[in-house]
Amino acid sequence: MAEPAPLPDESPSLDPRAIERNYRRERARRRARVERRSAVKRSNVRFWITLLVLAFLTAFTILAAWHEVQQLFGV
Repeated sequence: MAEPAPLPDESPSLDPRAIERNYRRERARRRARVERRSAVKRSNVRFWITLLVLAFLTAFTILAAWHEVQQLFGV
C-alpha cells in the first residue's frame, strides 16, 4: 500500500513584511465580512419597506376602485 505524501514543513515566516501582509489581509477579510453582514441587513430593511409600500398602494387602489364601482352602480 502506498504511503501518503509527507506534508510540507509550513513553519510561520519570521519576515516582518510577511507578518504585516498577513495582518492586513486578515483585517481586510474581517472588514469585508462585517460589510457583507451590514449589506444583508440593509437589503432586508429595503425589502420590507418596499413590501409595505406596495401593500399600501394595492389597498389604496382596491379601495378607490371599490368606491368607483359603488358610485357607478349606485350600490
